[in-house]
Amino acid sequence: TLMNLMSKSEVFAENKLFATLDTTVRKVVVENLPFLLADTVGFIRKLPTDLVDSFKSTLDEVREADLLLHVVDISHPDFEEQIKVVDKTLADLGCADKPSMIIFNKIDAYTWVEKEADDLTPKTKENITLEELKKTWMAKMGDDCLFISAKEKTNIQEMRDVIYKRVRELHVQKYPYNDFLYQNYEEEE
Repeated sequence: TLMNLMSKSEVFAENKLFATLDTTVRKVVVENLPFLLADTVGFIRKLPTDLVDSFKSTLDEVREADLLLHVVDISHPDFEEQIKVVDKTLADLGCADKPSMIIFNKIDAYTWVEKEADDLTPKTKENITLEELKKTWMAKMGDDCLFISAKEKTNIQEMRDVIYKRVRELHVQKYPYNDFLYQNYEEEE
């Protein structure tokens, strides 16, 4: 859904694990900056060894990427464990030091259970609101941690702005003499 939203294309999207197994690459233009956006499988756990090797071969795109956008389903009860598995996979691929961002998708589907006012037991992860969750370790990440709903198109413009800024910074580092492409010609008052 996010790939379709960003690239204005019609890539098959379904709310199932491994709904798409092939890497999909689309050209995306944010403002005046074109770049390639690749969608690949990232969550690999508890698979037979030969299947893990097959999935790792689909992750070759990750080695070539300049910026990793780790899209996480925040409505999944074990999303933090999934993040750890992806981080380990990136480390196994030698890509743990690449610039990256975490994009928490499906904020519209995030649920929590409110505790009774007289309940003095400690909160569990099921009792944490999305706003409280945003103030945990995620708050330290700043712009490298975004909360969106691709389905409802919530915070998509903010995500586009942050991705534009990050891709532009990376491009200017790689091609320092090509910065003229990105001048901002705003009218002066």
